Amino acid sequence: MLGDEQKVQAILENLDTAPIPEAERVLFRFLEKVNREPEHIRPEDVEAVKAAGWTDEAVYDAITVCALFNFYNRWADATGVREHPVEVYERSAERLALGGYVASPPPGGGKKTP
Repeated sequence: MLGDEQKVQAILENLDTAPIPEAERVLFRFLEKVNREPEHIRPEDVEAVKAAGWTDEAVYDAITVCALFNFYNRWADATGVREHPVEVYERSAERLALGGYVASPPPGGGKKTP
């Protein structure tokens, strides 16, 4: 979905009619439940996501990312941290698209000099 603002907007407007595969729709519905009523998540909810083709690891990752964003949003709201300019997010998105979440090696490749 990176770079496809129309698709993202379609998902936000109506998940049922958004132009995405059914497996993604199932995952997004699950994550909506994780966000809105996590106390009601049951094993059958997870099984439905897995039946749509997602692995245990993918479900775990999705829950983790969802939880982290909830944490960061609450932290930012409570501390008064505000959004960055759009350009900062665009640079970050480009960096992540090219290199993922792997940190750059430190100068000198992390080798200690005697």
